[in-house]
Amino acid sequence: MQIAGIIVLAIFVLIVLFASIRIVNEYERGVVFRLGRYVGVRGPGLILLIPFIERMVKVELRVVTMDVTQQECITMDTVTVKVDAVVYFRVMKPESAILNVEQYIRATSLLCQTTLRNVVGQSELEDLLAHREKINNKLQTIIDESTEPWGIKVSMVEVRDVQLPDNMQKIMAAQAEAERGRRAKIIAAEGEAQAAEKLAEAARVISKEPMALQLRYLQTLVAISSDRSNTVVFPLPIEFIQPMLQKIEADKKKLGD
Repeated sequence: MQIAGIIVLAIFVLIVLFASIRIVNEYERGVVFRLGRYVGVRGPGLILLIPFIERMVKVELRVVTMDVTQQECITMDTVTVKVDAVVYFRVMKPESAILNVEQYIRATSLLCQTTLRNVVGQSELEDLLAHREKINNKLQTIIDESTEPWGIKVSMVEVRDVQLPDNMQKIMAAQAEAERGRRAKIIAAEGEAQAAEKLAEAARVISKEPMALQLRYLQTLVAISSDRSNTVVFPLPIEFIQPMLQKIEADKKKLGD
């Protein structure tokens, strides 16, 4: 009978020990309640609780990476887009995360979804595609301010993907192609204008020195004969042909008379 009592007592002591000993990791903190009243934050390490009187809730302090569910939004310029994002946050005040909000991770997720829809609805499509850093900063500021009473610090928000309707993608592709064509024509026109300026400048230089034109003829002959072709080009001065042309014109006038 005495042995049975000792066994029961030992079992009771073991139950009390298991109920009072808690281990909190380095990246965790324990929010302790005594008869339902908050009494403090403990950890990390070995924590002793008063059995059946104190209760502890663990809160993780590591950075949480949360995917924001894809949201279908309408931008300010009335374009329907599907946007998803990723949010990085961590708990800075464990007591606030437990006392001020129920299920702080779920609450933060829902807040991110709502904020993402609102911010995209207040932005134009061009900002969403070309100035995404501006959208990210705005999202981070709004979410961080809203979660501050919960003891949560939002360190980064990144818009991960923006999906456009098929017809909008075709319109943007056509616009980009037209823009590239416009730039190509402008570049070609600028090249023609610069070439014309250089030719005019060369003509002015040659007009000052008559022998320069003869040298240019010789350079052209060298350039043509350098490709090993059977063509032979010999520059003939205009002065040699002019008397022949004048004689032909005189003969035509005599025949006409």
